Amino acid sequence: MSVPFGLQMHDDLIPLGWSEDFEDAWRRLAADGMLGRVSRLDRGWSTVQTDVAGAVVRVRNIGVDIAVGDWVVVSGDGERIEHVLTRRSAFVRRASFAGAFAEAHTIAANIDVVLLLHSLSSLPNPRRLERELVLAFDSGATPAVVLTKSDAFDDTEEIRAHVAHTALGVAVHVVSSRSAQGLAELLDYGSDHRTVALLGASGVGKSTLVNALVGADVQATGDVRFGDQRGRHTTVAVELVSMPGGGWLIDTPGLRAVSLWSSGRGIERAFADVFDQMDRCRFRDCKHEEEPDCAVQAAMANGTLDPARVESMKRLVAEEASIEDEQREKERAGDRRGVRKPRR
Repeated sequence: MSVPFGLQMHDDLIPLGWSEDFEDAWRRLAADGMLGRVSRLDRGWSTVQTDVAGAVVRVRNIGVDIAVGDWVVVSGDGERIEHVLTRRSAFVRRASFAGAFAEAHTIAANIDVVLLLHSLSSLPNPRRLERELVLAFDSGATPAVVLTKSDAFDDTEEIRAHVAHTALGVAVHVVSSRSAQGLAELLDYGSDHRTVALLGASGVGKSTLVNALVGADVQATGDVRFGDQRGRHTTVAVELVSMPGGGWLIDTPGLRAVSLWSSGRGIERAFADVFDQMDRCRFRDCKHEEEPDCAVQAAMANGTLDPARVESMKRLVAEEASIEDEQREKERAGDRRGVRKPRR
């Protein structure tokens, strides 16, 4: 659907990332109120940016499923968020706090590119990267892998190739925030007012990279521990930050655990090599263990498929199935108690 002929789009919001699909969603709502984009979340409050010059309002967000990057309609009195426009994409994981494991936690919304950060100072963990790729594919955004701290190494090609073996078909960038190596390629992702989200564990140089990309010290940085290369959480709030080329960057707090959330075809896309072999199996319900004419077992035996990836894929499929079971049980329990579903 496109904007009806003769009706002018909110051109003043385009620099914030506004586009025709958001315009269409707003028109379908037919709602009064101020349009804006959520630029920061604090406990119970949202900071909503209403123009590219930086004008903001702070409004209550109690009872609303909200994330940084969302487009919202603020009530006429400026006190609360009335509506959240349909998201183009959303980076969602399983909530990590006690008592909410069957709930989704949206980290960022309406993103175009997700940069998955890993440090060259320690060999990137392929199992964590696989999880991140599943979440990134399911988000609806385009994933890319960024290997940071290249200034400390003379030869990074072996590690880059190792990562590319896991991130099949995904761009892998080698960068240094200090020497500016590779930064131009990352800045290109933010062209045409696009939104880029950064995801990575503490200590991978995420905050330093944010400062390098936006050209200012907008994030505090901290040292990593020498023994395990882990860092302290220096990003304390998810925030939407403008990039020099007109794009927008969403930094996220370092995630120690990458928990899946049931969604689309993220596992299938992250493990395209495994699924390609699965399609060649003799039986459609093949478990890829002892069945005859199993293409997956044959590929592992001849060395064309990594057994570790097959096992990782099976674990993630089982984890996603468990999450779906938890969701169904929560819905049944809510129905029995007559619990109302949250507003969206």
